[in-house]
Amino acid sequence: MLRIVPDTNINFIGMRYYAYVLSGLMVVLGLVASTMTGLGGANMGIEFTGGVMLKGHFASPLAIDDLRSAIIGTFPDASVAELTDLNLPNAYIIKAKQLGSGTEGRQEAAALKNLLAERFAGNNFTLVSEHVIGPAVGEDLRRDATWAVIISAMGILGYIWFRFDFRFGVAATVATMHDVLGALGVCWLMGVEFNLLFITALLTMAGYSLTDKVVVFDRIRENLQKFRSRGEFVHAVNRSINDVLSRTLNTGMSVLIVLFILFFFGGEVLQGFALAMIFGILISTYGSIWVASPIMVEWEARRPSRYK
Repeated sequence: MLRIVPDTNINFIGMRYYAYVLSGLMVVLGLVASTMTGLGGANMGIEFTGGVMLKGHFASPLAIDDLRSAIIGTFPDASVAELTDLNLPNAYIIKAKQLGSGTEGRQEAAALKNLLAERFAGNNFTLVSEHVIGPAVGEDLRRDATWAVIISAMGILGYIWFRFDFRFGVAATVATMHDVLGALGVCWLMGVEFNLLFITALLTMAGYSLTDKVVVFDRIRENLQKFRSRGEFVHAVNRSINDVLSRTLNTGMSVLIVLFILFFFGGEVLQGFALAMIFGILISTYGSIWVASPIMVEWEARRPSRYK
């Protein structure tokens, strides 16, 4: 495989304290984002709040600002975006969140379609698809999404514990949750819409992060057989990170190429997913080098190694 990075001998572990500061900031940002999301202070999608989503196209060209201004007066939380994945001219996706706990989604959908028919009477709007979610369903989806993240973390801990040993499992779980919180915090700060595709991106990123860390851990386990004395444990970890550095960067760049293509050419629906994954891959690559392995070193410093 192409080695973009030649053989290196970088003291990654020696720089871990600088990484702790950056990681601490990302974790705090992620916890703030989680709290604000629970309190409704995030850009929640209609899957979690309830609402209606319409996809369709107009007969004649229409400025998106005119369409947005016509809808915002009645639906203040509505969002409008051009839609490219229908392969139709003048196509848009319109999302309107639930107006109140007592309103019905079907009524809002009808009101939105009537509004479009009245404001643009001379420019027929052809409906392609209509998606309605009630507030009760949105609450169920939000709870299920939370459980999905928790269960995935438990699964990661159990798998790595079985595959390596307990301290590897703890390090991988902490590092993976660090990556998820970091991506969550950055996306919240940028106002990315939190919907089911965003949750899918977080879980996909968690899987990628775990795989990346397993490769590093596997090399650490191999090198620990060569450097058995406790004084050389740090050297074994450093050597392992350097050994797989080229592979880690190659894999990350390969995935990023695909994600950038999805972001720019995949259409409005996939942009949020691709953006969350881009941040996730960048943070996961950083976490594999400066989070997971340093946790192993800190554990070793406080507990006698079984490899001694």
